[in-house]
Amino acid sequence: MPESQTPATELTSQYVAQVTGDLERNTKEQERIGVEIEALQEQLRALQHDHSVLVNMQQALGGASPAAKGAPAAAPSVPHQASAEPKQSKPKKAAATGAKKTASKKPAAKASSVKASTAAAKPTLVELIRGHLEQESEPRSAAEIAIALTQAHPDRSVKTTVVRTTLEGLVAKSHAHRAKQGSSVFYTAAAATEPAAAEPPQETVAG
Repeated sequence: MPESQTPATELTSQYVAQVTGDLERNTKEQERIGVEIEALQEQLRALQHDHSVLVNMQQALGGASPAAKGAPAAAPSVPHQASAEPKQSKPKKAAATGAKKTASKKPAAKASSVKASTAAAKPTLVELIRGHLEQESEPRSAAEIAIALTQAHPDRSVKTTVVRTTLEGLVAKSHAHRAKQGSSVFYTAAAATEPAAAEPPQETVAG
């Protein structure tokens, strides 16, 4: 009987270790996806803010532009109305030319909105964390980095768990180093200065 019990206990311990490992991987994957969702939500909020600003500017610049905006919004949703509108506009050449002018303004408005959104694009959390680590000469914990970023960027909600997950991602990509001191974990930027100097041109080219 004792011999039959020992393999059973070893098998149980193996299952426990496997389940524990699966749970850890599941938790890390949830945190990683959570970071991506928050980053996308930040980009969405920035775009929505830019959109409201551009709409207000358009309304302030010309009173006819909001009406022009309403026409193209209805046209794609109901194709039959779009086909009926040109028949009504054929007798009136002036109306057709006016519609062309408003249509020519739309691409310019779209281009300006793209430029405004790119100009107003906020740096990502990964960029903020990397920049903070490069400025610090001493190792910092995830909580310290989260507090510093919250103070530097009060308009953004920076959570310690998200910062820790982002730091682990930087460590996995060799962009940061992790060191344990007792029960605490501290992070530093990649020590080599040459790669750090070579990275910004790569980012500007990509952008």
